Amino acid sequence: MAIALDNLRVGRVYEFRNMGEERKLEIIARLSGSNFKVKDLDTTEIYTMEELLRWGIGKDYELDECIDQGNGLVPKRF
Repeated sequence: MAIALDNLRVGRVYEFRNMGEERKLEIIARLSGSNFKVKDLDTTEIYTMEELLRWGIGKDYELDECIDQGNGLVPKRF
């Protein structure tokens, strides 16, 4: 089950799936209510969550936190 956008935390890494696209995103900053500045870890591009969800949420929408799956993606500790 997908995590609600207001439960995202700055500095954490999430797997994002929507409309057939899969991305690994790091949350960089919270811009407003449920809008975040995110970095795509595969392409190093910077987006906002609004841009990624602009065309709607597809049937395959999924947003889950990456927690140590053996590939070095673990939440940053402050």
